[in-house]
Amino acid sequence: MTVVIDTLSRRTTGSSAPGAARPARPSAAGAGDPGPGKPLYKKREPIYPKLVHGPWRTLKWAVLGLLLGVYYVMPWIRWERPGDLPDQAALVDFTTGRFYFFGLQLWAQEVYFITGAMIAAALVLYLVTALFGRLWCGYACPQTVWTDLYIAVERLFEGDRNARMRLDRAPLSFNKVWRKGGKHLVWILIALGTGGAWALYFHDAPTLWGQFWTGEAEATAYLSVGVLTGTTYWLAGHMREQVCTYMCPWPRIQGAMLDQDSLQVTYRYDRGEPRGPHKKGQPWEGRGDCIDCKACVVACPMGIDIRNGPQLECINCTLCMDACDDIMARVGRPRGLIGFDTDAAVLARSQGQKAVYRFVRGRTIYYAVALTAVAGIMGWGLFFGRAALDLSVMRDRNPTYVQLKDGSIRNGYTLRLSNKMQQARDLVVAFEGPAGARLQAVGMPDGPITATVESAKVRTVRVFVIVPAAALSDHSTPAAFVLKDAESGAADRVKTVFLSPGESAR
Repeated sequence: MTVVIDTLSRRTTGSSAPGAARPARPSAAGAGDPGPGKPLYKKREPIYPKLVHGPWRTLKWAVLGLLLGVYYVMPWIRWERPGDLPDQAALVDFTTGRFYFFGLQLWAQEVYFITGAMIAAALVLYLVTALFGRLWCGYACPQTVWTDLYIAVERLFEGDRNARMRLDRAPLSFNKVWRKGGKHLVWILIALGTGGAWALYFHDAPTLWGQFWTGEAEATAYLSVGVLTGTTYWLAGHMREQVCTYMCPWPRIQGAMLDQDSLQVTYRYDRGEPRGPHKKGQPWEGRGDCIDCKACVVACPMGIDIRNGPQLECINCTLCMDACDDIMARVGRPRGLIGFDTDAAVLARSQGQKAVYRFVRGRTIYYAVALTAVAGIMGWGLFFGRAALDLSVMRDRNPTYVQLKDGSIRNGYTLRLSNKMQQARDLVVAFEGPAGARLQAVGMPDGPITATVESAKVRTVRVFVIVPAAALSDHSTPAAFVLKDAESGAADRVKTVFLSPGESAR
């Protein structure tokens, strides 16, 4: 059987531009067979992206600084809360089952808000992709951000593209050891800071910081930091573009969001072809603006040639745009040979027609409507539909009921009273059910059940409901518990049942 290996890094998602080089294909049976004793897969060739300067590179630096700043600084921001609640602006507290984000507090039973936020975020990503391509991948994806940071450190120690290539080919020496060693040391420190910052989101930051270095922190904190340190160092320092090409599912999924009207980083072949070298003083008539300098290729962190058309590996980092604009300025041609454009617009211009940009189309309308609906529902539920009080009822299942000496029937229940307000409340518990029902709480005097619940706390109350047998005719009688706050008027009602032997108890 003949096996032909078509490497993923050369595969394109669309047709190549006219005049662009296409991958060579085997012309005879067995041409793709590696032959005896040769490996099936080619070893990864390292990519040495060249540093470019320009507005897009500046924007990437700004976004990188902003995102890293938010990530590392956020756990240290304090936010005053009442009582003994944590004074940390952003905190996921597994101990109490709460999520805190500035003035917002979500409880474990409100996980549907997290689900809604994730759905809304996915719809935002779909809409942005349909309109502007893979901007998330090029600017905001953690893999891109940390890889960009690691490459910057690499340049600091080893120099730019050509210097790094020479250093890798050079024999072992003191210069090579200290440069490589220094780079990897800084990489590990960045990875350690990344893992440490992540752990701070799940504990009080100042407390964990002190405990971590004295060996008093929980084992889960050390485990989390260790895992995040190792993965950050390996993925951003060594795997880099392989994560985007082979591990991440998003390049495959994006094909369902993109169409010919999506803005992407595009080589405008209508202007660039036919390409070829150009000498100063030569006329430009009869040829394109592309001088085949490959500046776009050496600037690409994914190691691809954008002139081959839309490709799975392209993350829309826009660095090739800066590289090409610099060359165009040097040869006296207009900028924008590589820029944000649509396949439909480039095709129209190549045919002598006017380019039309359609931002409002079927898929963008669908994503926008779905996003508006989800965001509206979640927003209303979060700011207007949330109950200030929450009551959960668990009825005893063994025994399901007890018949007392006087013939009355008793059921046991465990109530959990949750106060989501910012101050303590005196809450009153009432029972609605069969006639003559009496409510008793364990450890409390007979009469109305009033329980004080501190701010953002949960109090468990064990209660019994006693009903005369004469009032019971069915085995299961509908009932309900009502939790009220007389001061604010807030209330919560939970349905349950009262079980009995029915008429046989009489």
